[in-house]
Amino acid sequence: MSNLQLLWFFLIGVLFTGFFFLEGFDLGVGMSVKTLAKNKRERDQIIQTIGPVWESNLVWLITAGGAMFASFPEWYASLFSGFYIFLLLVLVGLIIRGVSFKFRSSSESARERNIWEWTLCIGSFLTTFFLGMMFVDLVRGMPLDETKNVMNAGFTDYVNLFSIVGGVAVTLISYLHGLNYLRLKTEGKVRERANAQAKKLYPVLFVGLVAFAVLSFIDTDFFKERMISSLIILVLIVVFAAMAAYGTYKDKEGFSFISTGLVFVGVVVFLFNGLFPRVMVATDSKFHLLIENASSTPYTLKVMTIVTACLLPIVLIYVLWMYKQFTKRVSVDVLDNY
Repeated sequence: MSNLQLLWFFLIGVLFTGFFFLEGFDLGVGMSVKTLAKNKRERDQIIQTIGPVWESNLVWLITAGGAMFASFPEWYASLFSGFYIFLLLVLVGLIIRGVSFKFRSSSESARERNIWEWTLCIGSFLTTFFLGMMFVDLVRGMPLDETKNVMNAGFTDYVNLFSIVGGVAVTLISYLHGLNYLRLKTEGKVRERANAQAKKLYPVLFVGLVAFAVLSFIDTDFFKERMISSLIILVLIVVFAAMAAYGTYKDKEGFSFISTGLVFVGVVVFLFNGLFPRVMVATDSKFHLLIENASSTPYTLKVMTIVTACLLPIVLIYVLWMYKQFTKRVSVDVLDNY
């Protein structure tokens, strides 16, 4: 296994981490349009908090997929063919979510706006839930054959207790991340309600993390292959969740927002740490798809590394500049009674 192969495995992990940290709160805010807001004014306020950034946040997922295609084509082929239905549902969620912003803003009737608000909410739920299920199934193990295709997978290979818990956990973390973002970016009743709702959900999150940890022990080989690192990362995930809860109960919105983001970071690190040196886990160990066998040629990886080194600083500077321009809280003068 070469250093460039290791580097690109790491970079793909970083890209997915960036996606879940940034798009995670974005998706959580989308869910809250119908679960938190009580009237049109509040829904306008909530949507305005992500209006300038939701498209740029989504680029992280597109970049991660593109990087996977270029650096690990075998991984890309096996993943996208094996999880075609899940990825199709994720794509549907992203599409209906994306168009909802435009169509809602141009809708003249309350009925039409209501439809597109529900579209935004449902699309956000679909995206997080099925991405969570897919990543859990990826590390749980799929029936790969000698050609690295997932052709013999059955219903329970995709839909099982572990994948459902994983989907629910990712959705819940995303929703809490969104609530903490709203606490950071809004004023008035929306901020107060987001704070109150987050306090009620943290106990559920801790139960979910325990279930996730137990099922990880039962359904993966993480603790057999990497006992110490897996335990350390799980402990850190729980610590980050506790920090987020502390920030919520003490009304430190910035602290709790960063902490829920770190929970996402911990989850991605946990999954990629368990995957290594594989990129896809097979139920039969002799068919594991390994980093060294799934990557592109050394020349391709070298060219990609040079291009990335030149362009990545520019992209990061732009992202930081963009978020700096939208640091003010979003408020409304008078909220309708509810």
